[in-house]
Amino acid sequence: MDFDEVIDRRGTHSMKWDMMGPRCGVTAPDAIPMWVADMDFRPPACIRSALQGMLDHGIFGYFGDDGASRAAICWWMRERHGWQLDPEAIFYTHGLVNGTALCVDTWTAPGDGVVIFTPVYHAFARVIRAAGREVVECPLATGPDGRHAMDFAAWDALMTGRERMAILCSPHNPGGRVWTAEELRGMADFARRHDLILVSDEIHHDLVFPGQRHLPMTLAAPDIADRLVMMTATTKTFNIAGAHLGNVIVPDETLRTPFRQRMMAMGISPNAFGMHMATAAYSPEGAAWVDALMRYLDANRRLFDEAVATIPGLRSTPLEATYLAWVDFSGTGMEAAEISRRVAQDARIATNAGSSFGTGGEGFLRFNLALPRPVLTEALARFGDAFRDLQ
Repeated sequence: MDFDEVIDRRGTHSMKWDMMGPRCGVTAPDAIPMWVADMDFRPPACIRSALQGMLDHGIFGYFGDDGASRAAICWWMRERHGWQLDPEAIFYTHGLVNGTALCVDTWTAPGDGVVIFTPVYHAFARVIRAAGREVVECPLATGPDGRHAMDFAAWDALMTGRERMAILCSPHNPGGRVWTAEELRGMADFARRHDLILVSDEIHHDLVFPGQRHLPMTLAAPDIADRLVMMTATTKTFNIAGAHLGNVIVPDETLRTPFRQRMMAMGISPNAFGMHMATAAYSPEGAAWVDALMRYLDANRRLFDEAVATIPGLRSTPLEATYLAWVDFSGTGMEAAEISRRVAQDARIATNAGSSFGTGGEGFLRFNLALPRPVLTEALARFGDAFRDLQ
């Protein structure tokens, strides 16, 4: 578990490294990608061993008998999250963007409204619009320290009756919030009040910093099982996003039926490589790796926040979960183009523009902190130099 190891990912068909020019406009040979949410760390040895076993066997046929995978998911949710999960409630999708799309397709119709709580993961809006549904933005409130908060009174006033679904990001991306039990129960009441299917995307649920504890929505509000869909994955936790495997978990049998039919109609089945990787990940060895990862990311978080604090006009939102720092540049008084130029061209760092996360993201950039500390240290030195005139 050498998280300090610098691994050259250029030329490996890496979205993060090989596409930061086309996607972020950062083309310098020494550019540092701090944008898309994958980590520059190798996954735990148990995952690599599982893949090596497949390679050694040498035959890559259709995957069957998922009993071990379901048992591993149930073990992980019980041991790490206190969630007693029905293995029959699990559906395998090609990642959680695909899972989100399937939920929208199953339980809404063209023209229906789908509620998202902005700023939030940009793929939600993309999928909703592509499906011919209406994106209904409910802006999160912002506290004095920059932390996002739920504002149910304001959101109630925005509902028109055309909404059929709400998608919650828990923990929150990009704001890094771990929602409290009270907030989650409030969200459940909001969904019930407006007769919404609630999809809780909990892909970051393992990436929680010391002093915080993630509460699965199904435990916070067990009384809304008839309208609740849970989404989890190994991919973000263990840095295996290329496996494109996610779990859509539907506690209620009545809700399961149309989802199962939609999966069958679209011919969706899991790939063998992803299934072997995920089964190996959800293990005691995988758990030890995650614990070590979070200690490392916690130190990266502190280093990043200290550097941002030295630049007047910048504020790093307190990060409770994820490895995605959310930085407010509005205090600089600079235009977005000037901020982007300094970060992308002067510092040679690729980031995600806050505006891509919807209403409330203007004036922010999102930084990926899941990189070796020597690389982060170099990035922060460049970042400080790019805003030296403010210090």
